[in-house]
Formats: sequence, C-alpha cells, structure tokens
Amino acid sequence: MILVSGGTGLVGAHLLLSLCVQGQSPRALYRSEASKNAVIALFKTHDSQGLQLFKQIQWVQSDLLDISALEVAFKGVTHLYHCAALISFNPKDYQKLKRTNVHGTANMVNLALDFGVKKMCYVSSIASLGKAAKGTKITEETTWNNEHPNVYAMSKYEAELEVWRGIQEGLKAVIVNPGVILGPGFWNKGSGKLFNFAAKGLPFYFPGGSGFVGVADVVKCMLTAMESEHSEERYICVSENLSYRDLFEKMSTGFGKKTPTYEIPIILLEVLWRLDYLKSLILGGKRLLSKQTVQGLKSQDRYAAQKSKTALKLNYASISEVIRSCCTVHPKFSQMKKSIN
Repeated sequence: MILVSGGTGLVGAHLLLSLCVQGQSPRALYRSEASKNAVIALFKTHDSQGLQLFKQIQWVQSDLLDISALEVAFKGVTHLYHCAALISFNPKDYQKLKRTNVHGTANMVNLALDFGVKKMCYVSSIASLGKAAKGTKITEETTWNNEHPNVYAMSKYEAELEVWRGIQEGLKAVIVNPGVILGPGFWNKGSGKLFNFAAKGLPFYFPGGSGFVGVADVVKCMLTAMESEHSEERYICVSENLSYRDLFEKMSTGFGKKTPTYEIPIILLEVLWRLDYLKSLILGGKRLLSKQTVQGLKSQDRYAAQKSKTALKLNYASISEVIRSCCTVHPKFSQMKKSIN
C-alpha cells in the first residue's frame, strides 16, 4: 500500500494521478472535502476516464498532527510519499510552519518506523539548500548556512533533519529538492497564480531568478528514486535556471500577450516591503511582501541537477515545453479559444 500526504496539493495530486494511471490504488491524506475539488478537476483534464481513476484513491481525513488518524492511515503501508507542507514567507507564520513542516514530518517519520514502512520519499525544496559562492551552482552537497534564511527555508531544512534522523534509526528514505514547480491545475495557489497574472498580461518582471521544473518531472524523480535501490540520498530536481524576465516572457508568449518590459527596481521592492510591514502593524491583516520575499525576488541563485540526471537517468522537459502545456489547459486559454471560434 502506498500512502501520499499532501494529496490535495500540486505535487501530491499529480503523483496520485500517475499512480492511478499505473493501476495502483494509493491511499491519500486530506483535510477537507472541499480540498479534493482541485484534484477532481485535474483528473478530469487527464482524459474521459479521469473520474474512474480518481475513484481508485482511498482517502483518509487527517492532518499531520493528528496521531490517532495517522495511525489508521498507516495500516498496511509499505511506501510513503510525504508531500504535505505549509508554504509561507511571513516571519509571523514561523510557529505554524514549524508545526506543519517540522513536527508533521517528525510524526510521519516516527510512524513510518513504527509501521515498518519499506521506503519513504520526502518532498523538500531548493529553499532548504545552502548558498553557493558567487558564480557557482548550488548542489546537494552545498553546506547550509543561516545567512539571510527565510522562515520557510528554515522549516524545510529542519524537516529534512527529521528525515535524516529517521534514516539513522533504520528508515530507508530519499529526499527530493524541487525548484519552483510549474504545472497544470491549482491555478489559485503558488506558482499557479503566475499563470493567472500572465494570462492578463505582465508589464513588469523581478530582477532575480531561480531554478524551475515541471511538476511531471518532479513526480518522475520521486517515482524513480523510490523504485531504485538508492537510499540516504537527496536529489535536486531542476530543469532550468532562469531569470524572472525569461520566465515571464515565456508565460506571456504562451498566452499571446505582450512580453514584460519593465524591471521593478530593487530599491522599490525594499521600500514596498517596509510599507507593507507598517501597514500590517497599523491595520493588521496578512503580509503581502516581506523582507525575505524581496531577498528571494532579487536573488540570482543557480542550481545543478546533474546528480538526478546521472543517478536516476532523468531527462527534464524544457521550461518552454512545460509553460506551453500549462497555457493550453489554463481556463483563460480555453476562454480565448472559444472567443476566437
């Protein structure tokens, strides 16, 4: 039996789809009935048999801190894919991040050990990796440092330590460190929002860049790592290192929109996060821009995925291909096609 946490998120849902296509009947954790809607929508876009595939999933309602519910979910489980995570760059959310990402991962590791799970795959992030010297790429061996860490990165790094602790206690496990993940579905969350903005037209771009990867390749990396004999390994999962300008240009082109021409100056970003901070102090409410977010937007970090290419024999789809496939199934694209016809 395969158990998937975070089955209602982008990576988890695409993983479930791949497993179901293979004929598996995976078990998946979910928190609310409403959270399944995006998964159903994704399965429907696969083909006419999408809903039948969706019915192969065994759903268990639980969160990562509900030990009694998790114990029910772990019965008979042989392989665990831990995809669930909270994503936030707001410093005020650190305790929430620690509960979900660190304590939640500790619970999954402990239960995997208790129930004799044969192998675990933990979906981490490039955010948990160290910073390389200027002009060099970050690898799996780059040493973690606390220079300008954001709260999300800290929580994912600490979560990885829980997995390594489990490995020391006898758990076979692998860690996948994806870049910024792009993929169809979940348009109102995470990177999906970028496609929404691009569909309307993006006049500006941010000064930095990052490593990007298609969700299908992340799933392929996870499945291949789990099927292999490899354990006690982590794999960077990045297709290309791109500037945000290049990324936004590809997205704009995919929707037939004018490409962005205005770079937001770093000094403006520095002013904006401070204004946002003052607004949150005076009026309350959720921060939209933090100091750590701005540091990420102006960062030029580059990542090397050679290990996953060599050890797992992965061939990554280009980001242009990934973006094209996303644009063609995006709701806005469908509306444009209807208006043309």
